[in-house]
Amino acid sequence: MKVLRTPDECFQGITDYPFTPHYSQVGPIRFHYLDEGPRNGQVILLLHGEPSWSYLYRKMIPILTSAKLRVIAPDLPGFGRSDKPSMKEDYSFQNHNDWMLSFLKNLGLSNMTLLGQDWGGAIGLRIASQEPDIFDRIIASNTFLPRGVDETPSREWLAWRHQSQRMKVFLPSRVITMGCVKNPSQEVLEAYNAPYPDDSYTAGARVFPLLVPIQENDPASPACRKAWESLRQWKKPFLCAFSDSDPITRGLQILFRRTIPGSKGQPHTTIKNAGHFLQEDNGEELALVAKNFIL
Repeated sequence: MKVLRTPDECFQGITDYPFTPHYSQVGPIRFHYLDEGPRNGQVILLLHGEPSWSYLYRKMIPILTSAKLRVIAPDLPGFGRSDKPSMKEDYSFQNHNDWMLSFLKNLGLSNMTLLGQDWGGAIGLRIASQEPDIFDRIIASNTFLPRGVDETPSREWLAWRHQSQRMKVFLPSRVITMGCVKNPSQEVLEAYNAPYPDDSYTAGARVFPLLVPIQENDPASPACRKAWESLRQWKKPFLCAFSDSDPITRGLQILFRRTIPGSKGQPHTTIKNAGHFLQEDNGEELALVAKNFIL
């Protein structure tokens, strides 16, 4: 597997991201992650989706660390400051599941709170189904775990899947703008583009929409169905914190709340005035929801 590494200078000058980079080797891939807050604090794992990176959580981290929580925010392989496999064929749901689980075991993390959005939620939920002792509680935010059966993808998501494969130049900033209610500043948009100095770095961002299992014979479908079998037994706290203006995941929280025992009686929340990337639109409110859920 050939991997690309975004030069450090691409990240110079990024505003509102004053965090120290940390690295962990998983096979051929060097993971980048943030580790902020007290070492002995309760751990919250923040997992991003496509095509963002840990920069997405910059508004939330100071609020969480001020509450004495330890924040771990990795960049998925193919994104941010993590290494990027150069070929689309290198990416699969299973590979990302295995890479992330190995990363967490490298750090010796357990008794965490998972907060996962978009692909971060899907990957995190599969890991929780395999290794339930790693997490004490889960926050699902604008995410889902599709099984390839009994589900009809939204028209908006299918349109995005089609569009993502037709883009001659894949600009993450364009996708972020599409998924926000508020218009991000030019500095913010440049930060989302920073991990990709040219199009050769975008294989992961481009292929992710194709990895969502939407048919029963999809390679990821059996593992996702197995994950749901485990999640139906999940009795630890499970919170839905979705936004009010995301056409991609609108209504998907209903299945979580109906299916997962740990969701009963929890203070499920709708983040107002926020799109798919609710951390960008209203990350401060999401951080307060997470803090109150943990403490």
